[in-house]
Amino acid sequence: MKVSMFTGGFVQTNAYLIETPGGNLLIDAPEGVTAWLAGKGVRVDDVLLTHQHYDHVMDAAVMKAAGAKLHARDAYSPDLTLETAVRSWGMPISVKPYEIDHLFRMDEPLKIHGLEIALAHVPGHSLDSVTFYFADAGRLFSGDTIFAESIGRTDLPGGSHEQLLKGIRRHLLVLPAETRVFPGHGPSTTIGAESAKNPYLR
Repeated sequence: MKVSMFTGGFVQTNAYLIETPGGNLLIDAPEGVTAWLAGKGVRVDDVLLTHQHYDHVMDAAVMKAAGAKLHARDAYSPDLTLETAVRSWGMPISVKPYEIDHLFRMDEPLKIHGLEIALAHVPGHSLDSVTFYFADAGRLFSGDTIFAESIGRTDLPGGSHEQLLKGIRRHLLVLPAETRVFPGHGPSTTIGAESAKNPYLR
């Protein structure tokens, strides 16, 4: 599998294009990713959403209109996208509504385009946060659960610092130390580096 990263939108959100012989996946859909894909001449078959905060789904409706299927843990909701909250903060954010094609079954791996992806529900930053672990490739796409030497915000609606730390320890830190972590913001890291250096996890 070939992985390429796009960063864009109001708060510099990462999206990841995964190209395989069986089809192409996109992890998250921040603003501008549709134009980036068009510039590359790449068609995406499926979009996997780590969670539905506005910065991760601004291009979700456009991707769906272009023929991609949307996958998430929960159905679309303005509460999940934080539209109501951010408008109350004076930020004119508007997410075009979309419909999720496939809801994740958290009790079994997601099998798609010849890949097997282990899913983990890790709430605390958002109610619907899911991580995607590709064991064969040693790669984890963590959304906004864990970053290089940091963790996701827990002061947003539905957030819980205690819950997030519990989920990270239960689902992520148990992975092999060499696992490469691709987060929703900032640079990549490894599970080993975060176990050793992340000040929130000591």
